[in-house]
Amino acid sequence: MGRVAGASRPPLQGGLPPVGDLAGAVVEIACDESGFSGSNLLDPATPVFTHASTDLSLTEATELVDALRSDSRWSLDELKSGQLLRGRHADEALVWLLSRLEGRAHVEVVDKEYFLATRVVDLFLSEPSWAAGTRLTAHQRPAAIALHRCGRSRAPEWLAFLAAFVDLVRTKRRHHVDRRVLETFFQARDALAPGVDPEARAVLAALTRTRVRGVVTRLVHDDRTIPPPLEPLLTALADTVLTWSDGRRQVLVVHDEQSALTADRLRRLQQALSDGTDDGTDDGGHGGGHGGVSPLAGLVTVDSRDDARVQVADLLAGVARRWPDLGVDSPLRPFLSPTSLRVP
Repeated sequence: MGRVAGASRPPLQGGLPPVGDLAGAVVEIACDESGFSGSNLLDPATPVFTHASTDLSLTEATELVDALRSDSRWSLDELKSGQLLRGRHADEALVWLLSRLEGRAHVEVVDKEYFLATRVVDLFLSEPSWAAGTRLTAHQRPAAIALHRCGRSRAPEWLAFLAAFVDLVRTKRRHHVDRRVLETFFQARDALAPGVDPEARAVLAALTRTRVRGVVTRLVHDDRTIPPPLEPLLTALADTVLTWSDGRRQVLVVHDEQSALTADRLRRLQQALSDGTDDGTDDGGHGGGHGGVSPLAGLVTVDSRDDARVQVADLLAGVARRWPDLGVDSPLRPFLSPTSLRVP
């Protein structure tokens, strides 16, 4: 639905502005996402979630957007990736855009099915943490890879298992553990187990009733030490911050408004990144805090219509989500984070 010109805008949602003056090395980045589908992470129309970031100045971003719009027949508030890719000179425009962003942008690509596999492991095979799903807990990734690989070879049972998991951890407005939903999850687990390789079978066997019920009970009672289990934006944001920080500077994020980015969640994420890992494991010195200072300095939300930097991030995220092949020969390959939750 189009916006009425001059209509008042609602207050911005989300954010955690930095406290006081920032000291030391700081980089300011602008971010946006593409492929958000709420808790419906199995929507076949949007199998991938992307999160893009850039360190362009406002002047650089404005000039870039104006140049792209000058070759477009659309005159909306924002130029979107779909419009760019359908433009009169789409190939040339894309090559030009990527050349301007070389060395100035990153993209996190999240395969939603694989993300759910990591969430099963993060929640039910270890202590749930705000660092889970990021490079800081890469030691948990082999179990998720094994689970995903076995599942893709048994598509109907795999999708049923993931659907049961989503229903199980979607606990909003529940006041107790739904035994019917719990049983459906274990039935789906048992249906998936036959014929899978030993590593995947061990992962499935470790999903015990005691462990699963205990974690779901905590979710039902709004235990905020557990991150939202169906929110890929938070893990994508964490790895984005770690990429730009590179263990040596803080990152101030300017982000399109998102209700998911509440101050409480961002404080918990900030602390987890400050710790390096929040489960006591060693991340090998890559990412995480340095000297006890979190790499996430703060996050300020803006209306994307008012900030060309966020519009550029939105364009890049949308192009990456729509691009048919992100393999080694893709023009987008140099922008992709190696820690993205893409299928290995």
